[in-house]
Amino acid sequence: VVAASDYVSAVPLTLARWIPGDYVVLGTDGFGRSEARRELRRFFEVDAENITLAALSSLAERGLYPKDRLSSAIRELGLDPDKPVPWKV
Repeated sequence: VVAASDYVSAVPLTLARWIPGDYVVLGTDGFGRSEARRELRRFFEVDAENITLAALSSLAERGLYPKDRLSSAIRELGLDPDKPVPWKV
């Protein structure tokens, strides 16, 4: 399960104990870095492309998606693998 929020990740994390299996949480944990929600979601990696990557990565960890295809998926999704993590910027 991938839970994505354009609010703080603490909100979906409160559900973790009731979610069976793998549970990946994506959240913005801040605001004020952009003028629009779309840019905010991309910056904090909670947009559709990053949600897709989180799901593929989780599947790869379980052996249900080839790990060697993740690099290709990152390129196809238009993501920057060298982008600094948002919480360190």
